[in-house]
Amino acid sequence: MALLSQQYSENLVFFATFCKSFLPTMRSVESRRIARFLRLIRFSHTIFALPFALGALVVAANGWPSWRILFLVIVCMVFARTAAMLFNRLVDWTLDQRNPRTASRHLLVSKFVAQILLVVSSAGFVLAAASINRLTFILAPVALALIFFYSVTKRFTSATHFFLGLALGIAPVAAWIAQTGRVDLAPLVLSAGVICWVAGFDLIYATQDYDFDRREGIRSLVVKLGITRSLRLAQLLHLLTFAALIGFGLVAKLGALYYWSMPLIAGALVYEHKIQKLDLAGINRAFFQTNAFVSAVFLLAVCVDRLMR
Repeated sequence: MALLSQQYSENLVFFATFCKSFLPTMRSVESRRIARFLRLIRFSHTIFALPFALGALVVAANGWPSWRILFLVIVCMVFARTAAMLFNRLVDWTLDQRNPRTASRHLLVSKFVAQILLVVSSAGFVLAAASINRLTFILAPVALALIFFYSVTKRFTSATHFFLGLALGIAPVAAWIAQTGRVDLAPLVLSAGVICWVAGFDLIYATQDYDFDRREGIRSLVVKLGITRSLRLAQLLHLLTFAALIGFGLVAKLGALYYWSMPLIAGALVYEHKIQKLDLAGINRAFFQTNAFVSAVFLLAVCVDRLMR
């Protein structure tokens, strides 16, 4: 019995030592896998469209929405964008491998895992939409079709930047429907602004791929117009964005607190057109910071205006 007890104690010590050494390694591996997945779908860029959806939600609710609607809208946004990015990566899987800027994307997760996660995120989006109201459930497949459609537009049109804008631009309308169960003019004006904003900064960003797109024969507005005219078009689009934000404030009957944020947004949009001369790392950093700033200032202004009346 003493021998068995000793062996049992030794086994317990061994098991405890194994757990102490192995479990942190498992956690580290899982953390790296999650980090690679988040890099694949550019999860940090969710901040671009989400504030506009939340801003529309706050205006539609004429104040703070219920925690249930707020939670479901955020879940829908995260699932929808995750599905859209996974679909985009799968459609461009081989193309991205030939582009020096995106050549390492396929190494982040396997193609099979991306396919499984695409199905899961799409189903999660539909289920979350079904939990809001009847109209959001009916329109959920339409929304998925629109955000997936962007990824194939480069095969037949050079206006792909505007389809990307549309994919993100439906977010304010969707959030408005989640709160009210109907479509009104205010979210449509805001969506027009988001479409122009996204198309404008995507045009600037696409200048990085000018040589690759021309060599691969990809339909690109930057290749079609040239870099100089593409940048001028981006300036016009951001001017229209600013006008749409003003128009949204008028239609939604927002107050002075909202309009005081407009100079900050205008300054950020102007700055965005000064960064195309930076290197790739500088452009990526400046784009994230500038566009995150625009959307964050918009959301803060809407919340302050609606919640402090």
